[in-house]
Amino acid sequence: MGFSILPLMEFIARRAFLRAGLQSHTVALPSDDGSGGANIHYWAPPGEPRLPPLLLIHGFGPMATWQWRLQVGPLSRRFHLIVPDLLGFGASSSRTSPAAAAAPSETAQAAALAALLDALPGGVSAGPRVAVAGTSYGGFVAYALARAAGPGRVGPVVISNSDLLKTAEDDAALLQRAGGGFARTADLLMPLDARGARRLMELSFYRRQAVTLLPDFVLRQAVQQLFTDKREEKIELTKAVTVGTDEFKVTPLPQDVLLIWGDHDQIFPLDKAFAVKRCLGENVRLEIFEKTGHVPQMEDPARFNKLVLDFLLASQAPPPIQQHDL
Repeated sequence: MGFSILPLMEFIARRAFLRAGLQSHTVALPSDDGSGGANIHYWAPPGEPRLPPLLLIHGFGPMATWQWRLQVGPLSRRFHLIVPDLLGFGASSSRTSPAAAAAPSETAQAAALAALLDALPGGVSAGPRVAVAGTSYGGFVAYALARAAGPGRVGPVVISNSDLLKTAEDDAALLQRAGGGFARTADLLMPLDARGARRLMELSFYRRQAVTLLPDFVLRQAVQQLFTDKREEKIELTKAVTVGTDEFKVTPLPQDVLLIWGDHDQIFPLDKAFAVKRCLGENVRLEIFEKTGHVPQMEDPARFNKLVLDFLLASQAPPPIQQHDL
């Protein structure tokens, strides 16, 4: 079978989650029309929340635990973390037959997360407002959830490196930046060979990653194990994205929003950050991470964690007492 780096990656990620006091759970969600529903896998502390809830939504990568492994420790000290696998990723899946099931859009993903919050112990959605953070594709879902649920249910929102204004032209430009050999964005995002894996990491990270130095056969085996699972499902997910279409119009959010962007992001270039900020309204704060690519939570976790914690805690604080209130 040969050497595989995946067990080591999974061990590192799971250890971070377990050390943060999170446990693996699965909840069966019913469907509105009785057609099957969905099983949502998530990580959270056991029992009812004793801290304010914070939902962390992963991007298009294969492992939610890997994408948030550097955040769960610091954030779990102040928040009740809920870290789900989105539909089509990890251990979450629709119970509808594949032939009958349509791939969920980001709006449908958001609806599934809203149902998850309703189903959690203690009725998370009925308690304090839920803070939400999403990265890349997860930012699409975070925005859709915040807009649909409204400020009474969803509180402050963190969106990291997520182009809510993405168009087909932007996808074509991304393939050009990738340097050819990719017929569609799904092939770039889910490589099956060493060349594709290295190119994806070069586009995603500003700093060179040690894993790119591994031999071709090790990288090839790793990406084939990662991206063969639910591959057709994920290809359909890329087609189901409504960002950039008439179905998905970006309107201002009433919640406080922290928008984070890496200045060397080659997936969603920095100029899109300013356009997204203009569309999200007056409650948006943009923070640009220097010498960082598409995943600032992984490349600069110390700054990312402090920034997110400071923002969320400030958003929870009661407004200062004005002189005329005395």
